[in-house]
Amino acid sequence: MTAPQPRHRRVLALPLGMAMATALAFLPNVPASAADTGAATSAAAADDPTSLSYVVNVRPGHGTSERVQKAVARAGGSVVIAYDEIGVIVVHSANADFANTIRKVPGVDSAGNTRNAPLPAQSTTDVGTPEVLSSEQISAADAQAADGQDPLEPLQWDLPAIKADKAHEKTLGSSKVTVAVIDTGVDDTHPDIAPNFSAAQSTNCVSGKPDTTYGAWRPTAAESPHGTHVAGEIAGARNGIGITGVAPGVKVAGIKVATTAGYFYTEAVVCGFVWAAEHHIDVTNNSYYTDPWYFNCTGDPNQKALVDAITRASQFAERKGTVNVAAAGNESYDLASHSITDPVSPNDGTPVDRVIDPHKCFDIPTQLPGVVTVAATGAKGLKSSFSNYGLGVIDIAAPGGDSTAYQAPEPPATSGLILGPLPGGKWGYMAGTSMATPHVVGVAALIKSTHPHASAALVKALLYAEATATPCTDPYDINGDGKIDAVCEGSRNHNGFYGWGTADALAAVTR
Repeated sequence: MTAPQPRHRRVLALPLGMAMATALAFLPNVPASAADTGAATSAAAADDPTSLSYVVNVRPGHGTSERVQKAVARAGGSVVIAYDEIGVIVVHSANADFANTIRKVPGVDSAGNTRNAPLPAQSTTDVGTPEVLSSEQISAADAQAADGQDPLEPLQWDLPAIKADKAHEKTLGSSKVTVAVIDTGVDDTHPDIAPNFSAAQSTNCVSGKPDTTYGAWRPTAAESPHGTHVAGEIAGARNGIGITGVAPGVKVAGIKVATTAGYFYTEAVVCGFVWAAEHHIDVTNNSYYTDPWYFNCTGDPNQKALVDAITRASQFAERKGTVNVAAAGNESYDLASHSITDPVSPNDGTPVDRVIDPHKCFDIPTQLPGVVTVAATGAKGLKSSFSNYGLGVIDIAAPGGDSTAYQAPEPPATSGLILGPLPGGKWGYMAGTSMATPHVVGVAALIKSTHPHASAALVKALLYAEATATPCTDPYDINGDGKIDAVCEGSRNHNGFYGWGTADALAAVTR
């Protein structure tokens, strides 16, 4: 069957001919394809077009999990994988009443379907493309590059915005530190990524179970370039080619969790965090929200199960020493308010307008405990026109780009967007809180390089303490039409637009 075209948050609407830019990608979140790389299903699910995927949350421990797995089979489910260390079981079932049935089983804390579209659904193609650099633009930038700069570095206004250029005079970061891009896949053959890529710490988690086939972490030609762009922003090598990353000396791994159609489902995200925890990942980049619900309301038993599962997985990773960093989103929402209208959920079914309270309904992993939440700024250092915000929700800010009509960079940079690598050895511009998040991940990696024995809690504390205090923009009239576009609450040192301030790479390597 062909599912309806969903509405989604990921395409940014920016004026005056700005290239189509994304918080995550340029594609609508259409249902997953049966041909997704690594998205193998159980035989029963593959043969039954009505099967859905579920998470069943139990008390951690093998004994409980084994008892519940037997109950799962009796209820018409087949286990894909059981993460006993966090008590999360991934299940496929064609039984429409599976979740209600399994919730009544002793030892089950919560259970819910992770998607609305059946597992072998059809998909459509991407909409729009990044703004790809031409050979003429590459040559012009190269002519502007100073000694020691990579050829495209003159176009990267975002590096001096967080003092990364000054930090690189001290250190490029340690190769003993690894960041993981939990995303649409990473093209590790790109010349800006290959020197720093860690294949041993990479995988494909689309099915909810790691696929360690060599190269399974890569996006196909039909998939979003988003993960590759993010990986380069963090750890693009200083090698005389292309761009320079925020932490060009650290290692980067790819954990692919998005289906070919661009969905980030709960079972894949859980797998991603657990993989990071068990493979010595120091920092994870999470520039997405978990489909199909933009906000997951804990009053709904299905949505509560998704929150429970990803909370367990992200906190497990942090206990293992991983700092998890996530994008705040691109809808100009005040995440500290008590009322937001969500028009896009569920994005793999029939979306309906619903008014939610973000104190009870959560964007995950963005609003989960312990996760570093990142807002975006433009070339003038102001909150990006699209960036979500909220006092007590935003932890830190970093460059994510904006329209040049609002925030134009200083020459020789010409675009207000963020430059990064694209699959196939190309480079291009993208924008969003998705692009802000890797800047913070890069700074966190530099902190870990400087303080190799620091715990995840200490890395986060240093990240906030070393940020450049950025006071509220008041009034915030980003388009100059005389109307207030957003209200910033808080003090100079901690507020709803910039959190504890703007990320500071130089402080990360000198303090």
